[in-house]
Order: sequence, then structure tokens, then C-alpha cells
Amino acid sequence: MDTLLTAEVAANSPRFRRKSSTFVDAIHDLPERGEMAPAQLYSTESGRLFHSGKIAIATVGLPARGKTHISVALARYLRWLGVKTRVFHLGDYRRATVGPGQDVPDDYFFVNGEDISLFEDGEKEVGYQKNASASSVLLRQKILKKCREDIYHFLNHENGQIAIYDAVNPLAAGRRSLAKEFAKHDVKTLFIESACNDERIIEENVRSVKISSPDYVGWSSDDAVKHYLQRITSKIPHFETMEEPELNYIKAGTSIETDSYKSDSTLSDQGRDYAKKMSNTLLEHREEERRASIDRVGPATQLKPLIIWTSTRRRTIETSQCLDEQGYRVRQRSQMSQLNPGVCEKMSERRIRMEYPDEVQKHEADPYHHRYPRAESYHDLAVRLEPIILELEREQNDLLIIAHESVLRVLYGYLMACNATDIPSLSFPRNEIIEIIPASYNNEAKRITIEGLPEDLIPGSPEDIKIPVPPSGAISPMSGLSTPQMPPGTPRTNSGTLQHGALTPFEPGLGTQLLVDRALKGER
Repeated sequence: MDTLLTAEVAANSPRFRRKSSTFVDAIHDLPERGEMAPAQLYSTESGRLFHSGKIAIATVGLPARGKTHISVALARYLRWLGVKTRVFHLGDYRRATVGPGQDVPDDYFFVNGEDISLFEDGEKEVGYQKNASASSVLLRQKILKKCREDIYHFLNHENGQIAIYDAVNPLAAGRRSLAKEFAKHDVKTLFIESACNDERIIEENVRSVKISSPDYVGWSSDDAVKHYLQRITSKIPHFETMEEPELNYIKAGTSIETDSYKSDSTLSDQGRDYAKKMSNTLLEHREEERRASIDRVGPATQLKPLIIWTSTRRRTIETSQCLDEQGYRVRQRSQMSQLNPGVCEKMSERRIRMEYPDEVQKHEADPYHHRYPRAESYHDLAVRLEPIILELEREQNDLLIIAHESVLRVLYGYLMACNATDIPSLSFPRNEIIEIIPASYNNEAKRITIEGLPEDLIPGSPEDIKIPVPPSGAISPMSGLSTPQMPPGTPRTNSGTLQHGALTPFEPGLGTQLLVDRALKGER
């Protein structure tokens, strides 16, 4: 009874009343001053958390690429944690300035007509081009000025900590000017570029989101889509992707490039054929083990069940499909995504050496701990895989792990007690499954040959051990971090204890796998 009374009092108290309806998203409502967020751990006198000062997050990307979605999602999470955050949508300022039901000039969205930068560079508008009329320039400046004033007021007079500027910001010069102007006001800047070149997703975004905006009230669906796509087309030739080394930025989005680290493409026909042959080889090997065990121990002997772990990438999941269809249990593990190659993805070794000579020198000195710009190191990957390793220790069944070669290197290094310096150069030819057999004193590694693969598929990791980045997933997780392959049949053994597994590497359209077999552990 006391609990119910307390809840009723709280619900009727002005302090606890929400400004918004229960059925209305309050993400654009500012919290009451001094109000603690649901997941906030502490508060400060200034109202700013984590001693991070004032931060501006500016989105970058063509229309219909998800910038607003990212902005709102960030604001929602940060405000949940108690970080005072507000989103400044430039489109809202445009509509408020022009007025309801009013249209902007025809050339407003031309090339750099909208939100080139939040600020001007002296008396000259950054990125201004002659195809925007003087009246459109003045209108843009009026809109940008109001947005700028609100951002500064939020950060300086409302104890705001993070202002999210939701706009296109298409030009490198404009972004540099934006960061420079923010820095004058002691505001740190982070850019987030949202990229997508999948036309299906773009048109779906336009139809499901953009044409329902106030800009298209009273328009037919087809006319609204056509008009908005024209707005996108006018910006594409002049859009500059984020590559400014002096700025802080993150790139996110989707791509239809099948050899990209960021893509999530399906298996090729060659990949599906490889998956089938790998699965058949594995099952034949297990049957041979069962028969050998019967000969040694007797007919009552049974192999332990086979469990499959994959990463969450489509290629690894599809590589397990043959086994899944035969009733084997498959689990997806998000921690088993490949090592992030960073800015060096798809670069040739020559280009990496030219553009990042200092990084190459650091990498050659310590390939395990070094990370290229915006990349992960093998040490980072090992830390990320810690929950997998702990669960692997608890697993009592045979285990097949399907992941990228970078993940296999770390897991193999753990199972076989490899030195950190050896892990980046471990090599796994694609026509072999490496079986790791546990024993009380030390583990043993054996190789199982996958027959019938095309010759061009067999080579494993690159011979060069200096640079780690071919097309992601092509030959090694990061191009070139491997040693020359060992002669076929040469097992790797090191002191250590654990289980029994198998590995094969990864290339565009192929999955990679590691088998951890617990069968007959006490007998080996």
C-alpha cells in the first residue's frame, strides 16, 4: 500500500510530470534544469559530465543517407546517460525562416546551396559558387546565422555539452572553416559522415521518410520522390568525402562494394562451393574419428556434439549454412568481426609506404600492438575477443568457429600459446582445416586437407609480412600481415592447454572457420 501511495504522489507531482504525452517522443524537448537522466551516474555543478567540455558533432553526407537518424540516435543515447545534448536540424531552421507552406528559391539546393558550412570565412562564404543567386545566398546566411546563434546559446548559456549539427556539410573547405570557428569558441568538433551508395536503400529512405516531411505536404508520392532525388543529384558532383587528416571524423554507412571491410555481402558462387566442400571434409573427418575411436575403445564411443560459432557477417553465417541444414547448432557472435583495417583498407603497399612512412616504421617494429590510423591492432582484437575466449574455455562440445583470418590468428595464438610477435604472421592456407587437439600437457595442431578446390583459391596469407592491408577479406584480414606458408602437413605445436580446432582463411565471397573439438579429450 505504501508503495502504491508513493507512486501516486510521484505521478501527480509537478516535478515528475512530463511535458510531452506518453505517446509522443520527447527527444526534441529539453530536460528540466537539474533533472537527472535515467542512466546518469553523477552530476556536476556545471551540468557537464566527464570533464569533456563543449563538443559539436557535425554530420556529413548527401541527402537521404541517414544523417538525421544518426543525429537523433546519438542524442537519445547521450541524454539517457545524462549528457546535455541537443540536435540542431538545419532543415528545421530553413522551414521556420521561410514559413509554413512557402517554397525556397529554385536555386536554393543547387550544388552548395544548402548548409555548406555553418560559418563564413571572413566576408566570403566558404564554398560559394556562381550557380547560387545572391538572394539565395542571403537566405542561406540568414538561416545559418540563426542556427549558429542557437548553438552558441545552448553551449554557453544553457550548460549544454554536445550540440549536434545536422546538415550536409559537403565541402572539405567548409568543414575546415567550421572546425576552426568552433575552436575559437573553445568547442571541440567531431564530424560523422554517413555514406551509402546502394540506390535501393536511398530510394527506400526517400519514400519512407523524406517525402513525409513538411516540405512535401500536398505532393503526390511520385512527384515528391522525383523532386527529392533531383535535390540529391544536384549535390553529388560536388560532394567531397571526409579525408581531412587534421579533422576528427568517423565514417559510417553501407556500401555495395563486396570487398570492403564495411560491406556485408553474401557468398559468391565460388564461396558457396567452398563452404560445401569444407563442410563435407569436416564431417568426413569426424566420421573417420568416430570409426577410429570405435576400433580403440569399443562401439559405445560417441563423438561429442558439434557446435558452430560464426561472426555476424553474412559470409560467415552463409558458410555455416550447409551444417545448419543438417541440424548442427549455429550461433552468431558479434565480437568475432574481423580486425578493422582503418584508412589503409584497399591501399597497395606502395601507397601505404608513401602516405604513412612513420606508421610503416612503427608497424614493422611491433606488428602486434601497432594500429594504423583509425584501425585496430591485434592487441585491440585480442581484448575484444576476451568474452569469446572465456566461453570457449567453458565449452564442452566440439566447436567450429567461422570468422575472418585475423580472428583465427588471435584464437589460434591463444590455443597454442603463441608469442604476441608471432600472431600477426600466422598463416592459414584455404585448402586446409587446422585441427587443435587438447591434452593435459600441451595442445597439438593437425592439418586436414580440403580436396577439389581451384588452384587460385588455395594460396593463404600473402608472403609479405610488412604491410597489413589488401582489399579487406581478400587474402588476409589486413593485407600482408602474414608469414610465408609452412609446408603442408607441418603441425604447429606449443605448450598450452585447451581444445581441438580447425582453421581456414577468408577472401571476398568466402567465410573462414576454426574448429575447436572437445571429443575424447581425456584420451588424446
